[in-house]
Amino acid sequence: MNGWAWRATALLLLLASYWCAYEHGRTTMNNEWQGRWAARDAGDKQAWALAEQVARKEELRRQAVVDEEESNARKQLELAADRAAAAESAAGGLRGEISRLRAGHSATCNAIAAQQRQAGATAVVVLGGLLEDADRMAGSCSAALERSRIAGLACEAVVDGIRRKGE
Repeated sequence: MNGWAWRATALLLLLASYWCAYEHGRTTMNNEWQGRWAARDAGDKQAWALAEQVARKEELRRQAVVDEEESNARKQLELAADRAAAAESAAGGLRGEISRLRAGHSATCNAIAAQQRQAGATAVVVLGGLLEDADRMAGSCSAALERSRIAGLACEAVVDGIRRKGE
């Protein structure tokens, strides 16, 4: 081989070695970046799973607060309904007594002063009717206010329970 061919061969070998070194470096770098991306992706997945677990735990805690307060409110509403029924029963007895007194008064008035009595009801009869109506309205308003109060307290307890971070 002459000097020229020898130099060309040496140059080709040098270029081939540079090319191999370049390819090796590129492959190594790609493998390194792929490893970093895989590690980052694994970290992201782990962080996502952890965040999802924390969010689910908080969701369950809040739902437990809501369920507990709903149960408490339902019990209170049942107690209020029982008290309203007892009050209505007592009011019914009172209305019965008022009706009996009105009927007795009316009969007495009819016997004593039949000619003096006008076609309208006496003051006692009118006042008795008004008392019955007022008693009915008071019972109805009382029951409505009690339900409203219980519902408001339940909502307030739910909001307070949700605001508390897992105690």
